[in-house]
Amino acid sequence: MRWLVTGAGGMLGRDLCTALARAGERDVLAASRSDLDVTDPAAVRDAVSGADVVVNTAAWTDVDGAETAEEAATAVNGHAVQNLATAAGKRLIHLSTDYVFDGTAASPYAEDTTQEPVNAYGRGKAIGERAVLAAGGYVVRTAWLYGEHGPNFVRTMLRLAAERDTVDVVDDQYGPPTWSYTLARQLMALAAAATAGRAAPGAYHGTAAGSTTWYGLARAVFAEAGLDPDRVCPTTSDRFRRPARRPAYSVLGHDRWAGTGVAPLPDWRAMLGEAMPVLLR
Repeated sequence: MRWLVTGAGGMLGRDLCTALARAGERDVLAASRSDLDVTDPAAVRDAVSGADVVVNTAAWTDVDGAETAEEAATAVNGHAVQNLATAAGKRLIHLSTDYVFDGTAASPYAEDTTQEPVNAYGRGKAIGERAVLAAGGYVVRTAWLYGEHGPNFVRTMLRLAAERDTVDVVDDQYGPPTWSYTLARQLMALAAAATAGRAAPGAYHGTAAGSTTWYGLARAVFAEAGLDPDRVCPTTSDRFRRPARRPAYSVLGHDRWAGTGVAPLPDWRAMLGEAMPVLLR
């Protein structure tokens, strides 16, 4: 199978390329931002030509920056995805986010929940999702992603643990901490299921089972690192004012995996235990 991975220089893109290599996939075009401008329709058409699977991990990920640069963020997260969807159609697996929802739910968001983004980043991602679904492709929403490469919450906690005696972390936002490498392997499984006709096009949720707060995750990180979790102190979101509103509830349901032959991701705590030796080395 011939793969094209866009955003291959990012956290998930790098993990996906690693997972593909470990699985013996040799026909992989890893396209970083310098290799492929996803906002250029002609370049996108050329890049996807001949690919059996296109996985788009390219994204504008500066959530706060999108508030003052919404047009630029949407060019990447929305209109560029339209380019990919037009060129790749059902061959496209596009990574999206819980930020397309409003974060006011009290139970996990189903895959067919109506989009109600509350910030510029989410609005751009919602545009991209609609383009992919209209073209018959696959949308995989994830949330609270962390990994070996690039900045993320888990790495930040490890850094702060070395710099401070205590760390204040918000305890009023709920989500499913998800290791990017495990998600990468699930994307590979989805591609195989789609090729075999077991997975219908549409939206899927690629997040860990269960949920916690950022405070709960920070305590777990400290514990896994052999540090005292009581050094983590709970606080509330109003102590950390940010330009972009964050969803208070980012837990996603996983019902659409049923019947695909692809298992939903494991519980977040077990996943963190598997990830930490990699993050600590």
